[in-house]
Amino acid sequence: MTETMKIVIPMAGWGTRMRPHTWSKPKPLVSVAGKTSLEHLLDMFKTLPDPENTEYVFIVGPYLGEMQIPAFIKEHYPKLKAKYVVQHEMKGQSHALWLAREHLTGPMIMCFSDTLMETDFSFLAKEESDGVAWVMPVEDPRRFGVAEEGSDGWVIRFIEKPQSMDNNLVVVGCYYLKSAERLLAAIDDQMKRGVMLKNEYFLTDAISIMIEGSAKVRTQKISSWLDTGTIDATLNTNKILLEKIGSKVGKFKGSNVNVIEPSAIHESAEISNSTIGPFASIGANCKIENSQISESIVEADCEIKDAALTRSLVGKQATIKGRGDGHVSKLNVGDTSQVVL
Repeated sequence: MTETMKIVIPMAGWGTRMRPHTWSKPKPLVSVAGKTSLEHLLDMFKTLPDPENTEYVFIVGPYLGEMQIPAFIKEHYPKLKAKYVVQHEMKGQSHALWLAREHLTGPMIMCFSDTLMETDFSFLAKEESDGVAWVMPVEDPRRFGVAEEGSDGWVIRFIEKPQSMDNNLVVVGCYYLKSAERLLAAIDDQMKRGVMLKNEYFLTDAISIMIEGSAKVRTQKISSWLDTGTIDATLNTNKILLEKIGSKVGKFKGSNVNVIEPSAIHESAEISNSTIGPFASIGANCKIENSQISESIVEADCEIKDAALTRSLVGKQATIKGRGDGHVSKLNVGDTSQVVL
């Protein structure tokens, strides 16, 4: 593969299912297993056939996204070739790609910002099909899109939000297209036809239009797909990732601390008289005293005292004062909040 691969990551949604955290930051910057979900997502693309010959197009939302995502990439990935497009109207995935059309030529991958999966992209060096959709069987496919395959193995069409459960081959939110130009032509056709669902243009409909025009699209099955689109899903992903990668416990300042693995603790944290874990992620500069924290994510610069937390997501610079009697709480606390139990 000699042409530059374009990685398109739409992330302009309002993140309503992740509030209150997305009142103050875009959803991809919420932490999970010691890093932001965006960092985990970018790690996926290290297996590309030629990762150095790659350009990223981030489609961000107004205000938080357009301010924070470019700044984050500049700080943490200064060598990344990145372009940014702002989607002011939430009119769907195809609309987002249409806005980014000036940056899209040749082969491309489109991946949703809350999709984390186990795959090896190196096969794309020899890929001959017009498109690939990553899929995974799930028990209930009705809130997703599914791929309908013919007897020859090629995708016949995609069905968004199917009403039946007969086909459970769910598309997980990652697609490869050999020609971005061909996809954009299909999106243009989609918009002219007005092919929408709930006032949004879905990418699966555009690829179905490509298939109508003789494009050959196949599926790539995976066995592991993680989601960071809701609070519960993010906490579940935190647990699974920590199980997979193991503990990441820096040499933090502390005394009388019991760390139950797997957990992630930033080296700048200060912890005393506490039990951390299992499946706890503690961010930078946190101060934790007389507390028990398990199956939770505590982002940077938090202060927690006399609290017992489980299945909790605590935003940056939050302060929590517990009861000190061992009562276990499940909290969803946004950035810079103060909670007294």
